[in-house]
Amino acid sequence: MTDAIDSTDQPTPRRKPKPEVEKLAGREMKPSTLMMGHGYDPALSEGSLKAPIFLTSTFAFENAAAGKRHFEGITGQRPGGAEGLVYSRFNGPNQEILEDRLGIWDGAEDALCFSSGMTAICILMLAYVSQGDVIVHSGPLYAASEGFVAKVLSKFGVSYVDFPAGASREQLDDVLARAKSQAEENGGKVAMIYLESPGNPTNALVDVEAVKAARDAALDPAETPIAIDNTFLGPLWQRPLDNGADIVCYSLTKYVGGHSDLVAGSVSGAKKWMDPVRALRNTMGGIADPNTAWMLLRSLETVELRMQRAGENAAKVCEFLKSHPKVEGLGYLGFIADERQQDIYDRHCSGAGSTFSLFIEGGEAECFRFLDSLKVAKLAVSLGGTETLASHPASMTHLSVAHGRRQELGIGDNLVRISIGIEDPDDLIADFEQALEAV
Repeated sequence: MTDAIDSTDQPTPRRKPKPEVEKLAGREMKPSTLMMGHGYDPALSEGSLKAPIFLTSTFAFENAAAGKRHFEGITGQRPGGAEGLVYSRFNGPNQEILEDRLGIWDGAEDALCFSSGMTAICILMLAYVSQGDVIVHSGPLYAASEGFVAKVLSKFGVSYVDFPAGASREQLDDVLARAKSQAEENGGKVAMIYLESPGNPTNALVDVEAVKAARDAALDPAETPIAIDNTFLGPLWQRPLDNGADIVCYSLTKYVGGHSDLVAGSVSGAKKWMDPVRALRNTMGGIADPNTAWMLLRSLETVELRMQRAGENAAKVCEFLKSHPKVEGLGYLGFIADERQQDIYDRHCSGAGSTFSLFIEGGEAECFRFLDSLKVAKLAVSLGGTETLASHPASMTHLSVAHGRRQELGIGDNLVRISIGIEDPDDLIADFEQALEAV
């Protein structure tokens, strides 16, 4: 009888063992190929070519011993997490397949999906901070990310030190020294270095390699992870794990989802970094729902094609805009004027992306006339969709950031954020040309 309930002697079935990246003729297949089937076995779902949507709140265990074993993993009493499907707050078939595929793009050992990008970021930070700790972050950040650090975590005794995106190694050394001293005074540690590169909405780049070198020289790399929001260039045009980051964050709403019809987020990295985040997600919830995960699986099949087309369109549109008399400047990674930023771009990026900042001659009134005159491009926040979007960060996405802070970060009243879609580029150019006539 004892043997019958000893979970250590029972099999540990699951939907499918976490798959290795398939090889063909001795070489690993490319992500665009793997998105068509990686992590899914049709034989487990009645031969369905595409994974069905699994709309269930809970999963039946094959026996009581298996249920015990899975909960030992969920609760941390056994290393490795759940070895099977348990409950939809923890895991599910659609979410597991999605996470398998997300990890491929960044070369990550593990990935976790969430109900939104901000859910991913908030749970990530909460998993690593304690009272008295310090978060070091780059600027600018998405306003909600910066606000969570400054306004929410501060309630629980977590402070921060920030630095400009293009900071040099010497500046980074100084920032980390101050952060370390501040943490020691508060009885805490430097819990995380959080980056956003390119920064929203200015496209300012962070030197991830320099951040890693500074972190390794001043802090314990095993205690202070480097996390980066890669939404503007990922997953196609930048692989931050290759440059020294430990954790990559995404708003999957943007390029990965790519159709402006869902909201989701993710974090990925080595399993040792993901385990605390997974444990907190298990407690708090926030996992992406099955339908959203299924839609993201659909979107991952075309993400490379969509991003390539959008990037080509952006290059043509910006070529037109850069010489327009009513355009004061462009925050576009294809036309970098600063030598330091160009050096970072050359080392970190494989493409200029399709989201950029447009600086219009004038201020808010002129930007509003431009935005209200657009016919093809849509006046909406967000980015990375199939359609071209335009917005005014100072009065919309970054309105909650204090005016002085916005000025410090370069988010002026004459800045319009543009996300180029996959329309015909000549139509987009014509649209921007007629809208600028209204300025």
